[in-house]
Amino acid sequence: MRAPILFLLLISLANGGFAQDVKKEIEKYQQMVADSSPVELFELQGEILWAKRQGPNNASLEQCDLGLGAGVLKGAYAQLPRWFKDADRVMDLEARLLHCMGTLQGRSREEASKRVFGNEDQPSEMEYLSAFVASQSRGAAMAPGQAHAKERAAYALGQKLFFFRAGPWDFSCASCHGEEGKRIRMQELPVLSSPAAARPVVATWPAYRVSNSQFKTMQWRINDCFRQMRMPEPAYTSDLTIAIATYLTVNGKGEPYRGPGTKR
Repeated sequence: MRAPILFLLLISLANGGFAQDVKKEIEKYQQMVADSSPVELFELQGEILWAKRQGPNNASLEQCDLGLGAGVLKGAYAQLPRWFKDADRVMDLEARLLHCMGTLQGRSREEASKRVFGNEDQPSEMEYLSAFVASQSRGAAMAPGQAHAKERAAYALGQKLFFFRAGPWDFSCASCHGEEGKRIRMQELPVLSSPAAARPVVATWPAYRVSNSQFKTMQWRINDCFRQMRMPEPAYTSDLTIAIATYLTVNGKGEPYRGPGTKR
């Protein structure tokens, strides 16, 4: 399906003028692929895993507290990242799921996160669970925590990291997402320090990637940006990645969640 659509897209661009029509035509393409996105299949598998008894404790994740009480899913994803008293730490969805796998199921961090990013043959447990949990917040306004001092500190750290240049290419997140009019592979790069640009981004992750037929989480997205900047990849659910996620989500607060999304 994708090859014919891309061919028609290129023909349209050639006929209509590349510079003038590219954004409009890409938006059309994105809408076409979103209409046939398999995101629902990931959500259904995630729902099964949420209720599956696992680990030494033979327990499910159904009593996992994502911030609104044990087992409450509706609207919970939209309020992450946030500070959790029991861990005394700001956590995003994946960090909190990992915490619950340990405390409820008795699983070690090493076992629960041994394959956190899937491949084309088999998505990971985190990807399925992220799809299911996030889907329960559709329509809820993005409202990450900023009342607690550690939440505000996470935002401040994320802001510094967003603009911090390092690595062999002297790149930062802002190198790609800090100026209007930048593109990569025909796709516009939003200025994520701007609330107007951040809102539609944070409101659609995690997401299904059409280009490689995989479902991806926000932790994967941040990790992959570090890889592309040729920096050392951060540890999974590290304070660094959660700080960046906090910065981006606070910038996009107020946007109704409409994910999991579909990306190019």
